Amino acid sequence: MSEDSKRSSGGALPSYDESKRGSGGALTLYDDRKSTSTGSNSGKKVVIKSADMKEDMQKEAVDIAIDAFENHSVEKDVAENIKKMFDKKYGPTWHCIVGKNFGSYVTHETNHFVYFYLDSKAVLLFKSG
Repeated sequence: MSEDSKRSSGGALPSYDESKRGSGGALTLYDDRKSTSTGSNSGKKVVIKSADMKEDMQKEAVDIAIDAFENHSVEKDVAENIKKMFDKKYGPTWHCIVGKNFGSYVTHETNHFVYFYLDSKAVLLFKSG
C-alpha cells in the first residue's frame, strides 16, 4: 500500500468486535488504538492493521477467516480456505498468508488488500494478477 493510501485513511485503522457469532448482529467498528476483546461466544479479538478494501469486504474477510480458523488447525489450510472463498466470490487471483511471524512486501489491485489480526494470528489477504 502506498504512503498516500495510508495517509488517506484518516489516522487510526479500524478493528472489529466479532459480535456476530453470539448475537447475530453486524461487526462493530473500533479504533485500532483501543485494544478491544469481543463479548461474543467465540471470544475473538479482531484488529485491522492496514486496509485498502471496502468495509463490507473487510467484514466478510474477517467472517471467512473466523470460520476457517474454526474448521482448520493448520495455518496453510486456513489460508487456502480464505483464498478459495475470495476467488469464488470475487474472481481470481487472491493470495492469502496466515501466521504469527512473517514479513511481506506485496503489490495488490486497488481496493483489494487487507491485513488484520484475529487474536494472535495475522491474516494478509490481497488480490494480484
